[in-house]
Amino acid sequence: MEKQRTILKEVSFSGIGLHTGNPSTITFKPAPANYGYKFIRTDLEKRVEIPALVDYVVDLSRGTTLGIDDVRVHTVEHVLAALAGMRIDNCIIELSSNEPPVVDGSSLPYVEALKQAGIVEQDAERKYLVIDDTVRYTNEAKQVDIVALPLDDYRITVMVDYFNPALGSQHTGLFNLEQEFETEFAPARTFCFLTEVEMLYKNGLIKGGSLDSAIVIIDCELSEDKKQWVKETFKVSDVPDSLVNGGILNNSSLRFKNEPARHKLLDMIGDLTLVGAPIKAQILAARPGHASNFEFAKLLRKKYLKQLELERLNPSKAPDVVLDINGLLKIMPHRYPFLLIDRIIHFNEDKTKIIGYKNITFNEPFFLGHFPERPVMPGVLICEALAQTGGLIVWSQLSSEEVGKKLLFFMGIKNARFKKPVLPGDQLVMEVELVHKKLNTLMFKGVAYVDGTPVAEAEFQAAIVDR
Repeated sequence: MEKQRTILKEVSFSGIGLHTGNPSTITFKPAPANYGYKFIRTDLEKRVEIPALVDYVVDLSRGTTLGIDDVRVHTVEHVLAALAGMRIDNCIIELSSNEPPVVDGSSLPYVEALKQAGIVEQDAERKYLVIDDTVRYTNEAKQVDIVALPLDDYRITVMVDYFNPALGSQHTGLFNLEQEFETEFAPARTFCFLTEVEMLYKNGLIKGGSLDSAIVIIDCELSEDKKQWVKETFKVSDVPDSLVNGGILNNSSLRFKNEPARHKLLDMIGDLTLVGAPIKAQILAARPGHASNFEFAKLLRKKYLKQLELERLNPSKAPDVVLDINGLLKIMPHRYPFLLIDRIIHFNEDKTKIIGYKNITFNEPFFLGHFPERPVMPGVLICEALAQTGGLIVWSQLSSEEVGKKLLFFMGIKNARFKKPVLPGDQLVMEVELVHKKLNTLMFKGVAYVDGTPVAEAEFQAAIVDR
């Protein structure tokens, strides 16, 4: 069993935000198991925790911005990539401003800080999103194509092509996160074309950008006026005449021949943390960017939530037992042969949704007379099992004294559907939700599953009455 990980102690460093230009201190702190990543602005009176999930993405212009209401955290992708690359599952990320320090435009400063803090295992199992079939996102207008394929590992291959002779086509691949991330991808710096820079400045972006925090690729001939603007903006003393076809503005050497492609892969690692779980898949990406990464992450997030739901519907994977048979016998008014629940494995926080199950054996009394040559559980008893499970929502909201004084009578059933026979040896899982309550009248909706597949569903109306 792989354990979740967090950092051993808190660690901080300071710098300037890339787009906002605001001074900022970032502090990484240990977090409990199953916490994930959450950003906290320490410069605000009200403490607001912003989870690093696709649900909280509010802007994708030149970076990934998270927010709740009017609270924003800009350009989070390099921070998140560092956490994922170091295989840290849970971390509190405090910021003294609305953007992390950009430093050199890569994830390496964050990686070095996290190594300084130390990494420790936690007493909880790491949960993965496991890709079991092909997931694809395509944007034909931008010629973007991203595919996730089944693989019991995490690998990413990226191809970039801006149809620009200054950069051309590049590709790169990460095949072992633990061995390759820190040395081969974390140091890859952000980049942009010179023709973009003026537009970004005019739009109030890259206020904290400099030639120390980004690669600026020359992709145009420079007039004398443009050269002067470059000198003043980037504080360089000289701009050579011939910088087209792959020139770098400050004439610095690249850290890798394909550094732009590696940085795109780095961004993708950071953006895909917004799924909410590490991923087991082979990911192939052509011309990815923050917007396409976000759309792809939404698809994966939806798949992950479905995976969690199916795991909750599988009693063998349920982490806790809410009520075993002994607990049920203290609450339920039913007895053999009409007690049709063996165990309750899940209650949501507000006690409006419940999951229980019953093991169906050949010894059930109804099999003696219901198609004895081909035993099938009667649909009406599946509905009864759902109704009994829903009834426990009511009992959970009563005091111990009231439980013995009340009964729940079902008044109506509608929209009942039977989709698949339930046979001896099946494990019937009942998921029931309270959808409406008015005085002593309640409405429930229930679905019964076998092996994660719906076998029956129905809606129920019930009333609480005195015993």
